[in-house]
Amino acid sequence: MANPNLMSLEDALSHLLSEAPVVTRVETVGLADSLGRVLAENHYVPADVPPADNSAVDGYALRKQDLHQDQAIPVSARIPAGEAPNALAPGTAARIFTGSEIPEGADSVVMQERVEVTDAGILVQAEVTEGQNIRRRGQDLTRGDLALVKGTQVRPHEMGLLASMGVARVAVLARLKVAILSTGDELVDPGTPLAPGQIYNSNRFTLIGLLTQAGCEVALCETLRDKREATRETLLRAAESSDLIITSGGVSVGEEDHVRAVLEESGSLSLWRMAIKPGKPVAFGAIGGTPVLGLPGNPGSVLVTFLVVGMPYIRKCQGRNHEDPAGERIPADFSVASTSLRREFVRARKEPRGSELVVTAFPNQSSGILSSACWANGLAVIPENTTVSPGDLLTYYSFAELLS
Repeated sequence: MANPNLMSLEDALSHLLSEAPVVTRVETVGLADSLGRVLAENHYVPADVPPADNSAVDGYALRKQDLHQDQAIPVSARIPAGEAPNALAPGTAARIFTGSEIPEGADSVVMQERVEVTDAGILVQAEVTEGQNIRRRGQDLTRGDLALVKGTQVRPHEMGLLASMGVARVAVLARLKVAILSTGDELVDPGTPLAPGQIYNSNRFTLIGLLTQAGCEVALCETLRDKREATRETLLRAAESSDLIITSGGVSVGEEDHVRAVLEESGSLSLWRMAIKPGKPVAFGAIGGTPVLGLPGNPGSVLVTFLVVGMPYIRKCQGRNHEDPAGERIPADFSVASTSLRREFVRARKEPRGSELVVTAFPNQSSGILSSACWANGLAVIPENTTVSPGDLLTYYSFAELLS
């Protein structure tokens, strides 16, 4: 049975993704600065990679037909990497090195460990097949092929592939500019002595880390005081310099929760309250033409809702190719006796138990406890209206997968 007053995760994600505006600003950066950026255009292969047949090993290039049992083959040339070779003289071999271009006339390379060097030349001490140890022209990439598609996030692998194509500068989408607004008169910055009733603003730094890891630019960090007009003014100001505003707190039903009210009065509110645990009071709307994602105020809820809801939305805004995280099905090493109408995301980690892996949960799943996330490596999902017994299979998402 579902709670009719709460939006399901699937419906919430569908709505958020349908409303996500993709960044269209394009920048050109040096290849060394492209890590984590999103390609703004397709990349086609300008020339074959490798550009010519080359040796996969250190050894000797020769013609197989020139091999005769117990007969040495004279060495007529030496081909270092980076030099264009002359054609191989018939009946001879050429000393060659890994990456060196194969000379015209050679059809095989014998690695040096399979060769005996004599005064008369080389004696090959292994079977030779035509084409062995030769990396063919275009083996990796063929001219004209589509190598990387627009929307690909650049990892070290893509950097290397672009370099192999001779690309020095890359057109990428501009980083998503995100404003972080924390709500609450009780919040103070770390380094400041706490007065009675005050707490340190941990959510700001959790979100800075998450957004930086997600490839965003943090455009603004401020604390919203618990005043309606101050909240309105700051939200409107943040909208002028940001692609997205993320708030923590201020979207529940308390008298001092002003973010949701300001969105309803001065902007729009299209989503409020989701059927997940922790993180029920998630809000989504806009003000001044800028989307606003309102996360709960509790530290554990901020982390979970950002990973489960915020990251898919951000990926879509970044123009990244969206794929739902696959997760793993792993036996539980804990029990949950009572059911919930909300889908629960449990801070958990994988651990070995005998010959198998199990997922174990942090003992205290309070949304106010952030140390549980430092202990955990991911989130285990308990479906709605479900109890858990040890051995039951649960879907587990690592933090790395949710952020990737």
